[in-house]
Amino acid sequence: MGRNPRRDLLAGLTVAIVALPLALGFGVSSGLGAEAGLATAVVAGALAAVFGGSNLQVSGPTGAMTVVLVPIVAQYGPGGVLTVGLIAGLMLVALAVARAGRYMQYVPAPVVEGFTLGIACVIGLQQVPNALGVAKPEGDKVLVVTWRAVEEFVRTPNWTAVGLALAVVAVMLVGARWRPTIPFSIVAVIAATVVAQVFHLDAAAPIGDLPAGLPAPSLAFLDVAALGSLLAPAVAVAALAALESLLSASVADGMTVGQKHDPDKELLGQGLANLAAPLFGGVPATGAIARTAVNVRSGASSRLASLTHAAVLAVIVFAAAPLVSRIPLAALAGVLLATAIKMVEVGSICAMVKATRSDAVVLVLTAVATLALDLVYAVIIGLLVAGALALRAVAKQARLDQVSFQPHLPGQDSAEEHALLAEHIVAYRIDGPLFFAGAHRFLLELAEVADVRVVILRMSRVTTIDATGALVLKDAVQKLNRRGIAVMTSGIRPGQRQVLDSVGALDLLRHEGREYATTPEAIVGARTHLQCAGVFPVPAQESPPGPVIAEESPR
Repeated sequence: MGRNPRRDLLAGLTVAIVALPLALGFGVSSGLGAEAGLATAVVAGALAAVFGGSNLQVSGPTGAMTVVLVPIVAQYGPGGVLTVGLIAGLMLVALAVARAGRYMQYVPAPVVEGFTLGIACVIGLQQVPNALGVAKPEGDKVLVVTWRAVEEFVRTPNWTAVGLALAVVAVMLVGARWRPTIPFSIVAVIAATVVAQVFHLDAAAPIGDLPAGLPAPSLAFLDVAALGSLLAPAVAVAALAALESLLSASVADGMTVGQKHDPDKELLGQGLANLAAPLFGGVPATGAIARTAVNVRSGASSRLASLTHAAVLAVIVFAAAPLVSRIPLAALAGVLLATAIKMVEVGSICAMVKATRSDAVVLVLTAVATLALDLVYAVIIGLLVAGALALRAVAKQARLDQVSFQPHLPGQDSAEEHALLAEHIVAYRIDGPLFFAGAHRFLLELAEVADVRVVILRMSRVTTIDATGALVLKDAVQKLNRRGIAVMTSGIRPGQRQVLDSVGALDLLRHEGREYATTPEAIVGARTHLQCAGVFPVPAQESPPGPVIAEESPR
């Protein structure tokens, strides 16, 4: 995406208009007031834009963070929230120094896609009260609040607000197809404001009075004695800030071509932003996916847009508050409704759902959890389910196959001798991982071995082994030994010996002299065992046969 300062400035202005009511609303919802929300949007928005790792990320107060902050305000007061923000900022900087941001690459695409879909639904539903022109009902669950708002609208309809909101949505969606380069969100909001003022549409409630400015920076809120009790809430705030910011940055990357954020630098930017915001009375900040989406959709290509957003909000705080206070809330609700609609990439979602059943389950579950619970729980649930399904898929790849050992027999043996060996020896090859998710299946299969004197386990294709796999293998060897069946192993890799040795499996094999480097050596050991048991009268070879040149390794 090429640099275009003009589009960045327009995108920043658009985001500022969208961010203004959100900053005010989230500040009030957190319990610290509208001024706290604006302080966060201006201070944290500017610092995160300069020092963050994404060119398109817009930071500020968010709904998810507000949910976390409400109980902190109730228990510790406004000063406690500011202290928590300060501690969380230090934690985010520490995470950046530890390069913890790189672990975000392990979040599966269906989780990110489901998160985006769920957030789009949440953003849309959050706008229903303003779009319907009713006061926001009490409650912290978006579905409950939306239902109560609809009930209130049915009792006292406000078609003026509905008309303004739908008009803004229509202008933005149709205009984006007609002239993508024009910021129709600004056009629609200005038009709605002019109509409301000219025709005296009292039913279209405006934003209302704004605070006159930002407070001077201060650490007066800091209570050193309370730091210990605020540590746990700060961990929750830092975790949410990191999670939401990195996911938002990932979503922004997915909405563009050629943009890629630096996760560790993004954590640093968010940490510095959260260190500074409390000094001005601001609440903790995160990357805001709704504002970031508006930024991307408005054509932003650099950090200039995010900086412009913060600068415009600062100008509004100090100079233009009376003008912006007249913007109808219904018009701003229309802007976010259109943004939520455009966030849903139908083609991408359909492709993900059609990919595999597991991807579809993870996507839908993450989206539903985002809508019904909150962002943190949704991502945790998505990651847990995706991890469980991935383990299940990996475990299914592990196989225990019976294979022929005939190609590794000495060529001078007669056909009768080969037949006698085949009657008393069976060889199995383990392919793939031998770990907790699928190890017990091997035990059951090995336990079914019967009517033989020797089992050769070829382990050169075991990709990984954990303690559970080692214990299951040891248990299988002991069960077979108790039935009079000797177990020979071949091809154990050096990296797997430590795990086997830690549970005593290697000692068991070494004690019986039944652990070999290659399959031909294991066969010689099996012949010797059969000779000692009086089953095979032919003397064992003095030395193992030379290397076998074949498609399959003799191990």
